[in-house]
Amino acid sequence: MAAVSVASLPRFTGLRPQHSATPAKSLAAVSPLNRRGSGALGARCGFIGSPTNLIMVASTSLMLFAGRFGLAPSANRKATAGLKLEARDSGLQTGDPAGFTLADTLACGTVGHIIGVGVVLGLKNIGAL
Repeated sequence: MAAVSVASLPRFTGLRPQHSATPAKSLAAVSPLNRRGSGALGARCGFIGSPTNLIMVASTSLMLFAGRFGLAPSANRKATAGLKLEARDSGLQTGDPAGFTLADTLACGTVGHIIGVGVVLGLKNIGAL
């Protein structure tokens, strides 16, 4: 087995290569880099239970709760000029006793995510997160 020597191996930190001026090594003796992901493609695995995750789960859950239990407008409950909810027949079929449809689920989930992103970005802007 012939050992191939390399004058310098490029090391990548983010998107820019950094050439090291180390002496020649054989490819068989080169060990893999034992670095944590801190570059441009580094993955963070501690997301579950993080403050950002808790804010997003809470805001989406509260919005879905409000839509399901009649605290927010939905396909079967429209808002009047005085912001009171009144029942109407939307023609959408659902198996839910309260009449919560797939369109309501998607709409409430979207609004919950919008609220959560606003809270996260606002807290990051003031340095609280």
